[in-house]
Amino acid sequence: MGKAKGRTRAASIDDVARLAGVSPQTVSRVSRGSDKVRPETKAKVLQAMQQLGYSPNHAARALRSGSLKLIGVLTQQIERTGESYTTSGVLQAASKLGYAVIVSQVKHPEADEVHDALMRLSQQPIDALIIVQSGKATFQHLGLPTGLPVASSDSALVGYYPSASADQIQGVRDAITHLLELGHKTVHHITGPADSQSAAIRLAAWHRRLEESGIRPPEPIPGGWNPIDGYQAGLKLAQNPEVTAVFCANDEVALGFIRAMHEQGRKVPDDVSVIGFDGLPLGEYSFPPLTTIRQNFHRAGEAMIDLIAEQLAGGPRDGSRHIVIPTELVIRESTAPPKNT
Repeated sequence: MGKAKGRTRAASIDDVARLAGVSPQTVSRVSRGSDKVRPETKAKVLQAMQQLGYSPNHAARALRSGSLKLIGVLTQQIERTGESYTTSGVLQAASKLGYAVIVSQVKHPEADEVHDALMRLSQQPIDALIIVQSGKATFQHLGLPTGLPVASSDSALVGYYPSASADQIQGVRDAITHLLELGHKTVHHITGPADSQSAAIRLAAWHRRLEESGIRPPEPIPGGWNPIDGYQAGLKLAQNPEVTAVFCANDEVALGFIRAMHEQGRKVPDDVSVIGFDGLPLGEYSFPPLTTIRQNFHRAGEAMIDLIAEQLAGGPRDGSRHIVIPTELVIRESTAPPKNT
């Protein structure tokens, strides 16, 4: 009887060893990326792996070593720009250390949903956990297993776990100071969503900076993170001729606001100066180009992986370790002195 076409089983490490003319131990070393294999031997092993379609059994190796080299990541809504960029930084930095990543997200920020998502992640064979955003859940809600290395960029968890986050307070102060130094008598604010800790920090920093200058803060306009939030708020603010400067919770809100100003016949920056927050690349190509506070989302992701690596090497696992990532004021054409100054 002739051989059946195609393989009836997956290639094994012994198959690769026979084809390459080496020992199974040598194949194992190549699979692990060991530098103790001669280049010509490694080339033969890799060629045999490719020819046989061999894939190293990482799960079996993990059982022997006690680690799957797997990091869990929790985020609130990965489609949001900031969370997406931060998670991208996590993925790239984890890959460089040889870690795979499993991501879980929650659509709603309620504490119970976040807790359930974290429990599902912690029940996986993960070596560590990264929390990009956890919504309304606090440290007390999370209930994570003792001893699990954790790093977070969520401002609400600073002080409880090792963390890395942008200096949002200084960023907001720089934004408001810039507008006041241009001569604006006050600065209106379109907020982020009510369930966001970052939005709450920016709101409080805006309020405090105006009070420090002896200015009674105007009523903030409730918003969100999307362009439509800025657009809808802009339609309201456009009716008030006393509005000459607006600080938007993020760049996307600022772009929606600029469109509303254009439709209502108010020029930016001649009639209204606009400043955003985040420093997204699209802001440079808006019309006019957007003045903003740039934060390094990618660096936050990398820094959390650094914190995980520190913990896996025996470093501190409490909230004493906090990496503050500076922000940068980027001045473009959407801000200018008010008229008649």
